[in-house]
Amino acid sequence: MTTQPIAPAAPKRAMWPLYAAGFTTAFGAHGVAANLGGFSEDAVTSLLVLGGLLALYDGAEVLLKPVFGSLADRIGGKPVLLGGLIAFAAASALYAIADSPGWLWAARLGQGAAASAFSPSASAMVARLNPAAKRGRAFGSYGFYKSIGYTLGPLLGGVLVWAGGLRLLFTVMAMCAAAVAVWAALAVPVVPPLPRKRQTVADLARRLADRSFLAPTAALAAATAALSVGVGFLPVSGAAAGLGTVATGAAVSVLAATAAVVQPKAGRALDAGRLTTRTGLLAGLLITAAGLAAAMLPGLTGVLAAAVLIGTGTGLITPLGFAALAASTPEERMGQTMGSAELGRELGDAGGPLLVAGVATVSTLTSGYAALAVLLAAGPLLALAVRPRTARASK
Repeated sequence: MTTQPIAPAAPKRAMWPLYAAGFTTAFGAHGVAANLGGFSEDAVTSLLVLGGLLALYDGAEVLLKPVFGSLADRIGGKPVLLGGLIAFAAASALYAIADSPGWLWAARLGQGAAASAFSPSASAMVARLNPAAKRGRAFGSYGFYKSIGYTLGPLLGGVLVWAGGLRLLFTVMAMCAAAVAVWAALAVPVVPPLPRKRQTVADLARRLADRSFLAPTAALAAATAALSVGVGFLPVSGAAAGLGTVATGAAVSVLAATAAVVQPKAGRALDAGRLTTRTGLLAGLLITAAGLAAAMLPGLTGVLAAAVLIGTGTGLITPLGFAALAASTPEERMGQTMGSAELGRELGDAGGPLLVAGVATVSTLTSGYAALAVLLAAGPLLALAVRPRTARASK
């Protein structure tokens, strides 16, 4: 680990483009995904085709985020950030210009690969540009704007598709990414790479297997799993209870809005010393598990209670998890850690819905919620049970 002093916090104007990059990747992921199913039949001809288009974006992120995170450590975060934003704009413009089913596949793959570059580099630069005492607030704000992107993506994307088709949505995405790239080029300072000791594959494996990496990353993956389940399955529960699309859509919006509001508050509490990482992560996991348990209740009460609790729990976990990772990571390896942690989140994003759907297939959706709730609560309850024994043994 290097011993170079960490620079003071960057001015706020330098952070806004990084928050905008977080919004762009969230908007890009959900804005298209939520509207592909209603697109013209010549491009999305079956559920299999729809699933393939959805998987392209996430699959590219799973494979490439650790790679681009390591590249950010090697050459600096800003070049990778700018390159990813420019590539995202180009991939979006590709379909906006070509407007053919084949190019839609290429554009979606290009968007996912580009987001794999600028997403981990942006989070790494959030850490590098802020001292440890202010990282909770910084990651809380970064998570807030990503949540806004997740919230507005389906809604704004639907309006754009209604007004001008999928080409208009891709045009707006291209313009958004290009504008953020110009903004970042002008306002974000250069964060030069730090000297690094040679790292073998065994060294990397040991660092990623360490509790200081595994615990926050597992919490982030669990939070993302619950969030995906809430967004995907709460409308199903609402519809089964006779609720209309407006009510179920409002419940999902409550979930995302709650997560967005809680994240900056959790980050500020961490920086002020009112909340510790361990306590916050454990509380977040238990609250999220309670939200999944609430989803088992019938009617609007269960759906809304689940939305609020899942949003609160994930809002606690996200900034604290990233702040914990940044605190335990050598400055010169920040990109690699953030890229690997993002990989964990992507696995949670896919694994949570798969688990709930698998259990629901052989039983009921209520059982699916219960299975994920038990999985999320098991870790915190085990930690709370083991710690007192360890403390007594050490006396």
